[in-house]
Amino acid sequence: MCTVVIRVPESADEPTRVLAIRDEDPARPWNPLGRWWPEAHDGVLGVRDVRAGGAWLAADPTAGRLAVLLNRADESTRPESELVSRGGIVLDAVAGRSPAGEPATHGFNLVEVEGAHARVLTWDGVTLRTTELEPGTHMVAHDDVDDSATPRIVRWLGEFQSTEPAVDGRWWMPWIEVLERSAELPPTDDGAIIRDNRPLGYPTLSLLACVASVSADDVDVHYGELARPGEWGGLELG
Repeated sequence: MCTVVIRVPESADEPTRVLAIRDEDPARPWNPLGRWWPEAHDGVLGVRDVRAGGAWLAADPTAGRLAVLLNRADESTRPESELVSRGGIVLDAVAGRSPAGEPATHGFNLVEVEGAHARVLTWDGVTLRTTELEPGTHMVAHDDVDDSATPRIVRWLGEFQSTEPAVDGRWWMPWIEVLERSAELPPTDDGAIIRDNRPLGYPTLSLLACVASVSADDVDVHYGELARPGEWGGLELG
């Protein structure tokens, strides 16, 4: 039940800004931001899932592409033996190969950014659909873009929309300040972004975050981990 905040610019001369918070089972190991796929995906950097080898977030800076995966419920009737990990979709996306047809995975929201353009591909196990993101600030979680039925989006989208990223340097700090305010809610609160999803029947807690600035010829990504899963305690992005 990850969360992505994305600001799509009015002009192609401006970068797309992304804040992505990852919720995952702390017992499932991962590698921090790095170049983990030198043979198959030379030049790609991302956060690697150790178990399946795919990515949660990945970027190809030379192509100006970034992709982030968020899980969502699905209505698939395929047996588990026919399904593959969703992490490979992220690596394909930054290589310019978006999912098509009927992906052999559980449901997902895939945020794809290419320069000043962004979209979300949604797979619910039955239908694959695309939402092109208009200029402005949007939030994505486990349902639809800017979903009015998702409490954390209802609670915090307006704050992110009214909070402009800084012009220079650590542009993400105004958004991190909103994230810090959001963490005043208990992590089990439906409106929380820094989350403990165990009361909902999932073993996932908020573990880490990335921020990215995406332009046509570069992607600048910064990574940081929470000191304790599901608790704020500050976030250093390096």
